[in-house]
Amino acid sequence: MARRPDAEAPLLGKPDAASPPATPPPPPKRNKYPFFCAVLASMTSVLMGYNVAVMSGAQIFMAEDLGISDAQVEVLSGVISIYSLAGALLAGWTSDRLGRRLTIVLANVFFLAGPLIMALAGGYAALMAGRFVAGVGSGYALVIAPVYAAEIAPASSRGLLTSLPEIFINTGVMLSYVSNLAFSGLPVHLSWRVMFAAAAVPTVFLAAGVLTMPESPRWLGMKGRVAEAKAVLDRTSDTPAEAEQRLLEIEAVVTSGGGGAWKEVATKAGVRRVLAIVLTLQFFQQASGVDSVVLYGPRVLAMAGVTSNTLLLSLNVLFGAAKAGSILVAMVLVDRVGRRPLLLASTGGMTAALLVLGSLFAAFTGAKDDAAVAAVSVAAVVAFVVAFSVGLGPLAWVYSSEILPLRLRGQGAGLGTAMNRIMSGVVTMTFISLYQAITMAGAFYLYAAIAAASFVFVYACLPETRGRSLEDMEELFHTK
Repeated sequence: MARRPDAEAPLLGKPDAASPPATPPPPPKRNKYPFFCAVLASMTSVLMGYNVAVMSGAQIFMAEDLGISDAQVEVLSGVISIYSLAGALLAGWTSDRLGRRLTIVLANVFFLAGPLIMALAGGYAALMAGRFVAGVGSGYALVIAPVYAAEIAPASSRGLLTSLPEIFINTGVMLSYVSNLAFSGLPVHLSWRVMFAAAAVPTVFLAAGVLTMPESPRWLGMKGRVAEAKAVLDRTSDTPAEAEQRLLEIEAVVTSGGGGAWKEVATKAGVRRVLAIVLTLQFFQQASGVDSVVLYGPRVLAMAGVTSNTLLLSLNVLFGAAKAGSILVAMVLVDRVGRRPLLLASTGGMTAALLVLGSLFAAFTGAKDDAAVAAVSVAAVVAFVVAFSVGLGPLAWVYSSEILPLRLRGQGAGLGTAMNRIMSGVVTMTFISLYQAITMAGAFYLYAAIAAASFVFVYACLPETRGRSLEDMEELFHTK
């Protein structure tokens, strides 16, 4: 049988079906410059974590040296979160007027003055003044570090870079636990003072380093400094095409804004939805009880049967290391797996760990020197802080920073941080009273119920945002 002509050779002008497909071009190489900028900006968060958590060990020596009461110690431990509201609420206004970079410098000024006041304090009033100044700095750091990281980063690494403040906060927490152990051998009147004074040392160097960073391109665009914004985008984007696209998106967002940011909250349902998501995420992050472990971990484990003070302080360092180390996992996965899967896994794991911890206290209340109960309690606490730090801890900040529209970003981040600090203060300043009223088991069951509610919220209300540009979020959430 004769073959058809087209069976012997392909028709002229058509590609040979047997030829291999064209190799796709390799993905653009990631720009490392925004990583270094975000790291430097986020280093301020180390000071925030240190100043908040150093009270966990310093309070022992402060009480002995100054004679302050347990009630005063409890207030000093938790009130920094309430004081940080002032900084959180001012940070949005300051960052929109002075710029993101100078606002970071201002946070370092507060972190220089606050610890020095604490270290030189001779009584309770001076200690409260020092906590107030450090609290204002904490509020500034909580707002501005993730906002700057989100605005300097290209879409390919925004999740990673916006996670940096959270890991540095927890690094500061861990370092404060280490300092509690390291300086505990000094004379009583010096030990706690050195613990606080150590936080003031790096502030000058950090402030000087921050002044070498570029300003946020989005802030420059808001101020009409388009040429400067373009220069920064050229240095912080993965490709020239991405830099051009980011600039066009910034200009479109800035020029499309009609009226003030708060007018948009009143008139646009999409903006109200975004603000509600930010506030709810920050509520759940703290209301699920993480600070009950950060500041009262030794007390919790002592009631679970751990009797050695040295072991209690050592386990505190373990919790700090587990909490900080787990955020590295989140940083690796956030731009690969996505925000939503990590948040669901995190809130589900937190719920399970808190249920186990509550059940241990319900079944073995009053158990002494029971190694098995103590070991399972330690494992449950570690599981809780790991689950928190691999998702809800860092991603509440990541998600909040990236979904807020540019015109509301500074002020919206300030409101979110205010919610976070209010709930942190409530948890910290009521934990002892709470477990005395409803038992330790009841307290952890309550936190478990809140964590379960956060799982439902994430599942029902939070769309995936991985890989989207910041301005593309306005399409997703209908905030244009």
